[in-house]
Amino acid sequence: MARLISIFNGPNLNLLGEREPEIYGSVTLQAIEESCRSFSASLNIELDFQQTNHEGVMVDAIQAARLTSDALIINPAGLSFHSVPVLDALRIFGKPIVELHLSNIHARDEAHRHSIMSSSATAVICGLGAYGYIIALQAAARLFGPLEDELPEPIRTGPI
Repeated sequence: MARLISIFNGPNLNLLGEREPEIYGSVTLQAIEESCRSFSASLNIELDFQQTNHEGVMVDAIQAARLTSDALIINPAGLSFHSVPVLDALRIFGKPIVELHLSNIHARDEAHRHSIMSSSATAVICGLGAYGYIIALQAAARLFGPLEDELPEPIRTGPI
């Protein structure tokens, strides 16, 4: 039975490709989703990929995912810096969480530098642009154990 990983995206990420490409790149969220779906198939992982501009919808999605998903990848976007309701939902998720940011938030202005979500994350990936989603998916899948035998050993098992 395939594992299920949810990827949740926060406010304004629906405008990737248009919004501040000098910070977030020119890749659209649809292209990111297509790439993640392709990679997840090679990992024998089912994928739930969502985006919302609304804090309460994000909380509802996280709460629902705790009953169905084996891991969560979240790019909380602007919710990263102030949303206690999203943070509380992440804390009750109870399974691996990978926090993801397209930009290196640690090198950004003060308003975009300190994610409160990191305290509930198993891992944090930032600054890799759209490719960060692939790394996050690989990392989340690897948390379940070695990856599929068809993958090269360094990807499948990591350093041993």
